[in-house]
Amino acid sequence: MSEPDDARDGELEDVELEPVEALEELLEEIVDGLGLEVDVEVEERDGVLSGRLEGEDVGLFIGRHGQTIDAVQHLAQRIVFPDGPSSVRVVIDANGYRDRRAEALRGEADDAAEEALSSGKPVELDPLPPFERRIVHEYLRDRGDVETHSEGNEPERYLVVTPMAGDGAA
Repeated sequence: MSEPDDARDGELEDVELEPVEALEELLEEIVDGLGLEVDVEVEERDGVLSGRLEGEDVGLFIGRHGQTIDAVQHLAQRIVFPDGPSSVRVVIDANGYRDRRAEALRGEADDAAEEALSSGKPVELDPLPPFERRIVHEYLRDRGDVETHSEGNEPERYLVVTPMAGDGAA
């Protein structure tokens, strides 16, 4: 009856982890590697697998302009779902960074929309990763007075905000 012991002694690579467990293990390894004192919490709800870090020293994990946390999120999607695109989306957050970033993006979107409306010309935003472009697209769609579309190629793909055709013309 030594087979179960053998499986515990290094053959765990053959055991496929559930997505929640895989993400939790990945995040724990990353924060341990970075030497961070944070709590890691993972949950799956409504087609989103969320990994959250809470603690004092998450700045290193977030990185400059969110580059590190975005890279971890991208890699986590690929590692947790190695067989390709999944209907479940991985979102990594640290101390509410994603909410603060979304609020900042909505502010930039409003500024761009106002500029497009006052000038009557399209306004280009800085390049954004796909999930941040989606936030802006969805936010501005609800306004109803501007349209958005993306241009360029990754990683330099950016959003263009244009006044709605026909607004103010009679």
